[in-house]
Amino acid sequence: MEDIWFATNSDNFTFNLDAVKIRKKIVAPYRVDGKPKDWTESQNGNYRDTCPSNFWDDISIPFWSMPENTAHPTQKPEKLIAKIMLASSSKGDVIFDPFLGSGTTSVVAKKLHRHFLGVEIEPQYCVWIEQRLAMAEDDSQIQGYVDGVFWERNSLTEQKSKSNSSFSSHAKRGRKRTKNVEVAEIKVDEERTLFDFGESENV
Repeated sequence: MEDIWFATNSDNFTFNLDAVKIRKKIVAPYRVDGKPKDWTESQNGNYRDTCPSNFWDDISIPFWSMPENTAHPTQKPEKLIAKIMLASSSKGDVIFDPFLGSGTTSVVAKKLHRHFLGVEIEPQYCVWIEQRLAMAEDDSQIQGYVDGVFWERNSLTEQKSKSNSSFSSHAKRGRKRTKNVEVAEIKVDEERTLFDFGESENV
């Protein structure tokens, strides 16, 4: 278990609570004058978007069968970074990670339409980062995050229903590829190399 701190040096900061609410299935729907109270009625079920608690128990470590998994020893889950990024930034913002590691921060930023910069000195990690960014061109899915909302645990059936609906909608419109990713290599000394990852424009 790890602690996550939210810190800011001014009163001018971003915190998008609605972006990280959790969609939960309503077991005992309550109505007022025949209308749903604080929940949504749909063909796929009845749901309520609730504020997350301070304890996140729906984050799983990437395992071998997950597309995001790499051999990095301390890889962070995309879902974890997505929650933090959605809460503390907006589309088009620049996300910087000075210790990029397996590249999860940049990959999630790409999937959530943020610009990104990162620093990583290990060449093998940089290879994994490039591979993951290339995969994100065709697959922008994040575990547990479907239709622009996080779903509660054990709701895979509902998630698949929404995911298939979204996929059909995207397929009709056609797939638009994102910007190419550039990798700039700067020589520091004979043994170490600094890699800077980012989107190719407006960064």
